[in-house]
Amino acid sequence: MCWTDEVVSFLSRPTAYPREAPRDVTVVETHLSFVFLTDARAYKLKKAAVHDGLDLRSLEARRRNAEAEVRLNRRLAPDVYLGVAPLVRDAAGRLALGAVREPGGAGDDAVDWLVVMRRLPADAMLDRRIRDGRVDEAEVRAFARRLVAFHARAERADRSGAEHRAFLARGLAGDRRELSRPAFGLDRGQVERVTADVADRLEALGPVIEARAAAGRLVEGHGDLRPEHVVLGPAAAVIDCLEFDRALRLVDPADEVAYLALECERLGAPAVGRWVIDEYRAAGDPLPPELLGLYRGYRACRRATLAAWHLLDPRADAEKWRGRAAEYLALAA
Repeated sequence: MCWTDEVVSFLSRPTAYPREAPRDVTVVETHLSFVFLTDARAYKLKKAAVHDGLDLRSLEARRRNAEAEVRLNRRLAPDVYLGVAPLVRDAAGRLALGAVREPGGAGDDAVDWLVVMRRLPADAMLDRRIRDGRVDEAEVRAFARRLVAFHARAERADRSGAEHRAFLARGLAGDRRELSRPAFGLDRGQVERVTADVADRLEALGPVIEARAAAGRLVEGHGDLRPEHVVLGPAAAVIDCLEFDRALRLVDPADEVAYLALECERLGAPAVGRWVIDEYRAAGDPLPPELLGLYRGYRACRRATLAAWHLLDPRADAEKWRGRAAEYLALAA
């Protein structure tokens, strides 16, 4: 049995959480992590591997990543991220879960680290609300106002408008290259048309991007603003920011809003994006429609690439992920 198997097996048992004594534990595996859901909490363990340039093979890298995830996500979900917990071995060599602590605390005896979160009600998540047909406009607008305030106080990006344009162009060129790989079986003509169109819009809107950067509109944002990360209701929050690469968190709020609107439309709720855009404009950010269109196309290409990468996993559902990539390309167009 490998190290990961031992840890996952241990954390999958209710006895691993004596302070809570949960009735059972639900295990969710993602591309990057294992998440263990108890009655009241969620414990996230990052995989000790290299993921898209993120190297988490060392214990120190996983500790830093866990602490960064807590610090960064507390900006939009301060009551959700409780801290980090060390995984240790007792004197008999048995695994045990240490007490939750603040990032930066001691932990020399740790053999791994977990992010500890308050478990959120599934029916409060925006993607679930959309699928269930229970999206409340007032709740979405309240969440949007919180997002507006977050972007207003966020740290300004140390990146010029020209640098931001070049960063976006590199990402788009990478998407074109990846989506054209024969192994993915996508329509290469469509890939060329869509990415060329987004590239043309990026070039044409260069002055707008640079003017917004000069006005201080580029910020360190969330980086992955999708419906499954949005909590609605009295305790509105946004979780799971893109913690591992600050360069990807440096965004124009127009980008984050366009991304969220794209994903809501894909799920069948285009009105959600309009409500969020309304709140930004009411707060004084004009969010030019042509800029929203550019970022919509850019994010759709990014998401198409991420979907296509699933095809590299022999265990993946090839039909599902090829279809998802094609869906995003159609949305980009």
